[in-house]
Amino acid sequence: MTTDSNPGSTSGAPQQTADGAQARNQLDASARRAGIVALARERGSLAVSDLPERFGVAPETIRRDLRRLEEAGQIVRAYGSVRAVDSGSFETDQRARAEHSTQEKLRIAAEAVARIGQAKTIVIDEGYLPLLIGRALPKDRPLTVVTTALPTAMEVVTAPNLTVYVVGGRLRGGTFGVVDHWAERMLSAMEPDLAFIGANGVTEEGWLTTPDPTVAGIKETIIEVSRRRIFVGDHEKFGRSTFARFGRVGDMECLITGRELRESTARRFAVFGPEVVRV
Repeated sequence: MTTDSNPGSTSGAPQQTADGAQARNQLDASARRAGIVALARERGSLAVSDLPERFGVAPETIRRDLRRLEEAGQIVRAYGSVRAVDSGSFETDQRARAEHSTQEKLRIAAEAVARIGQAKTIVIDEGYLPLLIGRALPKDRPLTVVTTALPTAMEVVTAPNLTVYVVGGRLRGGTFGVVDHWAERMLSAMEPDLAFIGANGVTEEGWLTTPDPTVAGIKETIIEVSRRRIFVGDHEKFGRSTFARFGRVGDMECLITGRELRESTARRFAVFGPEVVRV
């Protein structure tokens, strides 16, 4: 007499084992990539060469992880380093901004100041690049500077010929920028000649964005009350969305960025109306 074998007893075991191993590998990769992003957010910048040893995997595996994370818009790779990207749930602090793309930002700040023209009252947004604009302001003629950023106010208050107004409100810990309704009310009573405005992301559809809706409210008010508006931002801001919209590229007189931005990308954004200046 023959006995029928149980189909579920052994024949499916190799496949089940393979499926389980694949699931574990996927879980390990997901956890590792989350760890890379968390570390980049904590430190501001990571050396790619340090990551294989830290996470106990081969360099090829790390390169694959970084490629996936970059495709997902969570990191940026440049010159052997990794940096976390601003999003609706994360924003880089002032220290990290000061350490990244510094030469590009200095060029942008110089070009921005060269475009002041006859403006006598100037609003300077929060952020490290606007701080560089404050440092570069001309000191040989009277100017009134309004700023939503405590570091910028402290930087320019001792400069000759500058009268400085600090917008009042709630102070943000990461960027030391001022937000909320008191700040919006103060700004809404002004009519400045010129505003320098930054953003965490500029979408392909031409929206200016920031991770924090309260910051978006401040920037939107600045745009509404200013006679002239100039956007300043490094090349990595373009083609990214960081959650809260506050204005359109078309609201700007010009967009000043680094020559690192591809010419083809600059042409795409120039379609929205403003001059795109790459320095």
